[in-house]
Amino acid sequence: MAAEVVGSYLYVSFVSLVTSSKNTMDEQTSVVAEWYKGKNIFVTGGTGFMGKVLVEKLLHSCSDLGTLYILMRSKRGKSPEERLKDIWTLPAFARIRTKNPKLFDKVVPIIGEISEEGLGISQEDRRNLVENVQIVFHLAATLRLEAQLKDSIEMNTMGTQRVLALARDMKKLDVFIHLSTAFCSADIDVFEEKVYDSPYDPIDIINTAKWMPAEALVKATADIIKPHPNTYTFTKRLGETLVANEAKNMRVVIVRPSIVTPASLEPIPGWVDSLNGPIGVMAAAGKGVLRTMQCNEENNAQVVPVDIAINAIIVIAWKNGSAKQASEEVPVYNLTNDAVLRVTWGELLRIGKEICYKYPFEMQVWYPNGATTRYFWIYFFWSIWVHWIPAVLIDTLMFIFLQPRFMIRVQKKIYVGLGLLQFFAVRKWIFNSDNFLNLVNDLNTLDADTFQMDFHRHPIGTYFLHALLGGRHYCLKENPDSLPKCRVQQKVLYVVDILFKILLIYGIFCLAWSYSDTVKYLTSVIVYYINHVLDVGKDVLRHNSQTISR
Repeated sequence: MAAEVVGSYLYVSFVSLVTSSKNTMDEQTSVVAEWYKGKNIFVTGGTGFMGKVLVEKLLHSCSDLGTLYILMRSKRGKSPEERLKDIWTLPAFARIRTKNPKLFDKVVPIIGEISEEGLGISQEDRRNLVENVQIVFHLAATLRLEAQLKDSIEMNTMGTQRVLALARDMKKLDVFIHLSTAFCSADIDVFEEKVYDSPYDPIDIINTAKWMPAEALVKATADIIKPHPNTYTFTKRLGETLVANEAKNMRVVIVRPSIVTPASLEPIPGWVDSLNGPIGVMAAAGKGVLRTMQCNEENNAQVVPVDIAINAIIVIAWKNGSAKQASEEVPVYNLTNDAVLRVTWGELLRIGKEICYKYPFEMQVWYPNGATTRYFWIYFFWSIWVHWIPAVLIDTLMFIFLQPRFMIRVQKKIYVGLGLLQFFAVRKWIFNSDNFLNLVNDLNTLDADTFQMDFHRHPIGTYFLHALLGGRHYCLKENPDSLPKCRVQQKVLYVVDILFKILLIYGIFCLAWSYSDTVKYLTSVIVYYINHVLDVGKDVLRHNSQTISR
């Protein structure tokens, strides 16, 4: 009996020791990176903002991967190979260039185009992908919110259809990751992590876009996409339906980031290559060309730093690709900050304004200031006064002095961009992000640190400081050394702004005085009471001085 007890004790101790050793070893090993080891990956949209960060992170943190294929086309007279060489020189890839530049050899361009039949891929490249690829990241899309419906369908819906057709033939495919948007269902009040049925069959919409003349489609766009605010969210919803329909043929996952903003930590704090979303708004306001917008400052600004989104995408591919059994429902992940980081549009714009005052932009057109309103008509009339009238005046002066006119063109771009962004800034959005937030629970300590998804890693003020300085440096190409000069120029513009407002008020008053007896009467009354108060004050002072002397 004693022997049995001792034997049982020794067995339990041995199992505990093995388990403890295994757990310790797991904590020292990246399970995610180990899963990616030797795997071949196909990426669409790899040259876009999120695509670049994805490629860099995979090379840096999953460096033992096999081959990384990127769908690319020639652009501006440069071949895909030449474009890749240019991409490797970007600041985002500095740590790869410094530590292990040979990793760039793992990246192979696949010549093709998302808008062409069969993706425009050669038969040889297609065979290679079909035989060898295990992971597909489909990030390609047209992000132009103002794009015509035909173009958006071609890229976001038909493009997804073409990538799915290729993935369907891949013999070793583990997982297909489809990048959508958190705003793809504009008719939903609370966004759950599930696929919502579309009122339209995507195949019917695709066929309609093929036979309907472009002009007729433009005229019918508003009726077709309703209640969507733009063609982007409409076609991304159709894309989700196509992906969900393929669930019986392959392991598919849908990822929905909200408004993607500059990097918080990786590859460089503040790195960004385009002025979209809130950073574009802050930059335009910092330049003095944006002075009002329609926005509900009490609503949560649905933003997610690009590195958090990319880390989540990489972990999502591992979690679903390594699962022994595919989920019955299509897994959906809402990459939003709703439950963990509440930053309102008002707070975001206030922080942005403070940063712009401390770190001003070059070539400011006017002193950066302005206000928001949640009401469209107030925004509309106020924008005429502070945007369009100054633009006309500036371009008129440029014309008189034989200089290129630019302000009306700039305001047109701002008007189009704001008209679409304001839909997201006015409406209140509520997201369920449980699947996303629970990802960290599946990671060991090393992976949780390697693939950071913590919104609280940096204070919000520090993050947006890096983000705005990143936009200033990486997008606008403004040298940090110019800041002292810019601060002096901003002080001058501040004085000019004050003087202009004084002259404007004085001019309005003089105009009203000339044409209104009521204004004259009110002015005389105000002047009378001011003089009366001054006289009373003098009498009080005289009386007090006499009392003291006595």
